[in-house]
Amino acid sequence: MAFDHELRNTCVVKSTLAPSEDLRTRDQVARAILENGPSTAVALARSLGLTPAGIRRHLDFLVGEGILEEREPHVRSTGLRGRPSKVFVMSDRGRERFEHSYDDLAVSALRYMAASAGAHLVDGFAKHRAEEIIRRSSKTISETRTAIDGLEKFLSDEGYAANVHPKGMGLELCQHHCPIAHVAAEYPQLCEQETAAFSKILGTHVQRLATIAHGDGVCTTFIPQLGNRAEKTEKTQSRNRKQDKG
Repeated sequence: MAFDHELRNTCVVKSTLAPSEDLRTRDQVARAILENGPSTAVALARSLGLTPAGIRRHLDFLVGEGILEEREPHVRSTGLRGRPSKVFVMSDRGRERFEHSYDDLAVSALRYMAASAGAHLVDGFAKHRAEEIIRRSSKTISETRTAIDGLEKFLSDEGYAANVHPKGMGLELCQHHCPIAHVAAEYPQLCEQETAAFSKILGTHVQRLATIAHGDGVCTTFIPQLGNRAEKTEKTQSRNRKQDKG
């Protein structure tokens, strides 16, 4: 009896052998990794409320289907006994099944543009896309408390599963999904111009640390100092509110 290798918004892998409860759980496992990035089996079991044996069964199935990949962790902890736990990441095949973009058509079109009119036309397209990000995100940003909050919401609405967290002397913007990863892998100008757009939106220099297009589990962008400025602003507002109440 063959498996039907399909991934949709409601289930990860349809199988005539697997109970519906398994389908729902596997969808939760896959989406947890898609939205939050690489994770260990222990962390997944804890966040999803599954037993170690239960999470391992679902992970083995998803790895076997090519939805997930098991990798060695990038950073090895020192001073700890035993081998570090392996992490599970979304594979290119798994990402494809969550995406609704026409990657092959886009790559073909850009190749034609480059061959017929020169690489400068592809560069122009990348800049145009960045300008569209700035233009289209402006409404969302105007409706949120800060520019970074608005950018985070805009990217998530666009399917990038974005979130922001403190990092050192600033903030780190993470995009756990990239609908154009395969296109950007061949044309890095798209990532470069997207980063430039983030810089213009936030009004500060930003640094792209990793991209899904280049094989990383998550697209990460470091935003220096903005986190401290946001924190100071929040503390000032909180102090003013207390004074008003007093």
